Amino acid sequence: MNPATDRAVALVTGAAGELGRAICARLCRDGLHVVAVDLNLEAAQALVRDLDCQPGQRALALHADLGDQASIEAMVDRAGAAFGRIDVVVNNAAVNHRGSLFDFDPVQWDHMMAVNLRGPALLCQKVAPYWKAQGSGRVINMVSRCWVAGGPPAYVACKAGLVGLTRSMARELAPWQVTVNAIAPGLLPSAFTLDGRDRESFELMAEGSIGNTPLKRLTTPEDIANTTAFLASSDAAFITAEVIHVCGGSQLAPFGRA
Repeated sequence: MNPATDRAVALVTGAAGELGRAICARLCRDGLHVVAVDLNLEAAQALVRDLDCQPGQRALALHADLGDQASIEAMVDRAGAAFGRIDVVVNNAAVNHRGSLFDFDPVQWDHMMAVNLRGPALLCQKVAPYWKAQGSGRVINMVSRCWVAGGPPAYVACKAGLVGLTRSMARELAPWQVTVNAIAPGLLPSAFTLDGRDRESFELMAEGSIGNTPLKRLTTPEDIANTTAFLASSDAAFITAEVIHVCGGSQLAPFGRA
């Protein structure tokens, strides 16, 4: 498995959404080759066309269903064949079927677990031979502030499980100098967050979130992309098994008035 490029290669799942697009754009600006992976291949291809690649830099759009093991394996094989190496994996793809403890759908629960939790584990399992051969690598798992705050039980269980997976993989992959960290965004005004909500209910939720955020604004995709770029860089070489909250302090419990 000889490296075919002297540039690092970043594989980003859920690349076609607002957050994935911002991450791909930032990693591209930093000089990495980018593999933009999404269930919607046409949207991933449109993203790749918009990236400002420099001479000698490449971007590749690939389809994958993160809930399907065979799809994950085929996608990694194509990425590996194209570049000869995979350095950074950003596990950003997710689904969210909302429901309370009293009315969640078990089929939807299992789908969320497959995509949001099992998918990142299978993807890293498939990429691990590249990291072993290279003696280096980076994993950045996208979790959520809700892993400490609570919320819809299936989604929170996935994200809390992904924190546990982050810590477990950090131990297992450390002998090959692979770091594994998680980013916990605050509320993002994105299509993913808006899905299934009307504008009025989202604005009420956003107002409450800003009220509980010391820095008094919502998270932006660029906030997350910047943190991802740092964790993917050599500057973060001695940081592993961490959860970085990028949410303006909203992970803190509200401070009551005396």
